[in-house]
Amino acid sequence: MKFLITFLFVSFYLISEAQNTQKPLVESSKGMVVSTHPVASAVGLEILKKGGNAIDAAVAVNFALAVCHPSAGNIGGGGFLVYRDAKGQNFALDYREKAPLKGHRDMYLDEKGNIIPGKSFVGIFSAGVPGTVAGMVEMHSKFGKLTWAELVAPAIDLAKNGLDLTEKEARGLNRNKADFIKENPGKSYLIKSDTNTWKTGEKLIQTDLAESLIRISEKKLKGFYAGKTADLIVSEMKRQGGIISKKDLKKYRAVWRQPIVQSYKGYEVIGMPPPSSGGVALAQLLQMVEKYPLAKWGPSSDSTIQVMIEAERRVFADRAKWLGDPDFVKVPLKELVDPAYLSDRMKTMSFDRATPSKEVAAGDFPAYESPETTHYSIVDADGNAVSITTTLNNSYGSKVFVGGAGFLLNDEMDDFSAKAGAPNLYGLIGTKANEIQPQKRMLSSMTPTIITENNQLKMVLGTPGGSTIITSVFQVALNVLEMKMNMQQAVEFPRFHHQWLPEQTRFEPKRFSEDQLFRLKSKGYEFGPTAGIGLVEGILILPSGKRQGGADSRGDDTVSAY
Repeated sequence: MKFLITFLFVSFYLISEAQNTQKPLVESSKGMVVSTHPVASAVGLEILKKGGNAIDAAVAVNFALAVCHPSAGNIGGGGFLVYRDAKGQNFALDYREKAPLKGHRDMYLDEKGNIIPGKSFVGIFSAGVPGTVAGMVEMHSKFGKLTWAELVAPAIDLAKNGLDLTEKEARGLNRNKADFIKENPGKSYLIKSDTNTWKTGEKLIQTDLAESLIRISEKKLKGFYAGKTADLIVSEMKRQGGIISKKDLKKYRAVWRQPIVQSYKGYEVIGMPPPSSGGVALAQLLQMVEKYPLAKWGPSSDSTIQVMIEAERRVFADRAKWLGDPDFVKVPLKELVDPAYLSDRMKTMSFDRATPSKEVAAGDFPAYESPETTHYSIVDADGNAVSITTTLNNSYGSKVFVGGAGFLLNDEMDDFSAKAGAPNLYGLIGTKANEIQPQKRMLSSMTPTIITENNQLKMVLGTPGGSTIITSVFQVALNVLEMKMNMQQAVEFPRFHHQWLPEQTRFEPKRFSEDQLFRLKSKGYEFGPTAGIGLVEGILILPSGKRQGGADSRGDDTVSAY
């Protein structure tokens, strides 16, 4: 009886916390944009009001984020698009960065075969060939309505005339000042002189970035991958010993891929295929927990927590072994999402004890062959839906600016396996499937997702967060589909994360009570607190057709709608 009373109290307390959201619930009958920055959301909304569609708004938001959210918004990184048009057709665009032609398997190892600390995620040598501009051009050429120049114009204006820094953006710039100085000799981008620091509300002007955006506006692909911008990128490489060449830039192409579509209790979940691991992992997670009565148990019951942790543990074990760039390795997609296989994976799960990760290996299939991101979700008045996750990888990427061009380069090379079995920046383990090869795309955790019900749009969501992206999207989806939270409640509800290795489950404040931690620890679970997990941006379509936005209170996330 005491256990039941404790369980009911904890569940009531945590659900009450979700209902008392820090940001208001926003609903609209037409278009909606949810992004990590209020200015970018406003830019996207204005494009929708001008008659642009969801793709037009997505392009405009991307370039705006490159100006107002430099820690992750970018033209020097890459990303993924999951798109569902108003007719119900699904598309997936891969504009992930690539390893340069001079990249090779052992490029981050010393002469003894040991990983050189930091080389894969700080500095010029950590940059992959950027894909963002190619991705924007490709999606606009296929689906856009407004002119290209109209979509880049707001970002040019923001860079040239400046925008007011939010508290979070000012704090991020100040925190990274030392790295900017170290990695950019002779440059002063985003750096205040002497001991001065950026203040909330202070205007940030980026003249060189504005010129780079003008070249992209005027010449599209040739404004970035050729001409002056390409010259500046290669000059920066030569100046600091990097390896991206003119040939790398010229050869880059964004690629259309077949989306992963998986059913879950009558819903269709549309996700990104490899080289993103997100779509596969989410499909696996949802199938693994589908047979359990999660709604009956509630979001905070011990049983719900255990089932979710054990599913996450097994999925990340598969991720480590099997997933990589499908243009280079055979990824057993069909086998990984097979219901019989996933059911069998959960047979070793016990409510009496945690499954030690050392007892969980990846699945065995034949024919094996050789955290800073940002997300935005958009639905236009016609029902076209965009889910985009884009990244520089670590916060502010490599910390290296392209001299004369004013933008940051990514540090995505760290998402490869620098050495089989060794963890990357996010503690993720990789194997041969994700080893470095020239022109190969590195594995990602990005999980842009669209969910439908009865062939009608239901939800659009995604998040930044490195390895926690997958588990954040998984938990928010369940918060809506199973726990019947509204979109704002779902994105604000405290989260947890397990990724197979290390053994520990990380959790946010107010996610578990002390009593619950004690009970779960007695079963062998290990826990560690963390300040925050993910920044989810979601849109839920109500039965009435209204759009309901969820903007994560963990950041500057903002819903703009009309």
